[in-house]
Amino acid sequence: MYQYKYARPALTTDCVVFGLDQDDLKVLLIQRDIQPFEGKWALPGGFIQVGESIDDCARRELEEETGLHDIFLEQLYSYGQPDRDPREHVITVAYYALVNLIEHAPKAATDARNAAWFSLDDLPSLAFDHQTILETARQRLRGKVRYQPVGFELLPEKFTLTQLQKLYEIILEQKIDKRNFRKKVIKLGILIETDEVEQDVAHRAARLYQFDPAHYQQLEKQGINFEL
Repeated sequence: MYQYKYARPALTTDCVVFGLDQDDLKVLLIQRDIQPFEGKWALPGGFIQVGESIDDCARRELEEETGLHDIFLEQLYSYGQPDRDPREHVITVAYYALVNLIEHAPKAATDARNAAWFSLDDLPSLAFDHQTILETARQRLRGKVRYQPVGFELLPEKFTLTQLQKLYEIILEQKIDKRNFRKKVIKLGILIETDEVEQDVAHRAARLYQFDPAHYQQLEKQGINFEL
C-alpha cells in the first residue's frame, strides 16, 4: 500500500450560523468543553473523519454540537495559517448557515459545554481565528442577500412585508425606502400572498406572504436576475 512521505496537516470544518430576531442579527456559538481554549466560545465545528466528505462533516458537527439539521448551509472559505491552532497545523473549511432563530433552539452536545445565540454587536472573545471567519461570513451574507433570495431562510414560513424589509435593513445596516422596496419585491413575482394576517398584534394586522422557490427557479432559468 502506497504511503505519503510528506507530513500532512489536519482538516476541520467550522460553521457560522446566523439567526434573526425582531431587531438583531445573531450568531450561534458553542462553549468549548475541551482544550485548547476550554471554556471559550467558538464556532461549532470539528475534525473530518477518514472517508467523510467536507460537506458531510460540516453537517455532522453542526448537529452533534448544536442539534441543528436540515438547514441552509454553504461553503465560505478555507483558512490554513500554520499557527491558527496551538495543537498542530490545522486547515479549516468554513461554512455559513441561515436559520429561523425561533424555530431552531440550539442544544449543546458532544464536546460543547453550552450553545447560545449572541448578537453580532455583543460578542464574547472567540477561540482560534473564529472572529476572522465570522467577519468573512458577515460580509458574504451582506453581498449574497442582494442577488439571491437566501434571506428568506432567516424568516418564518409566513411573514409580512415589514418583516422582510426589516431583514434587509438589519443585514445591510441601512434604511430602505418602504414604497420602493415593496414595489420592487412584488414586481419580482417570487412571493405568494396568503389569505392570512398577523395574529395577536397591537397594531393593524398585516397580510402574510410566503416565498415561492419554484417560481424563482423558473425565473433563474429565464435569466431574470434577483436584485434588491
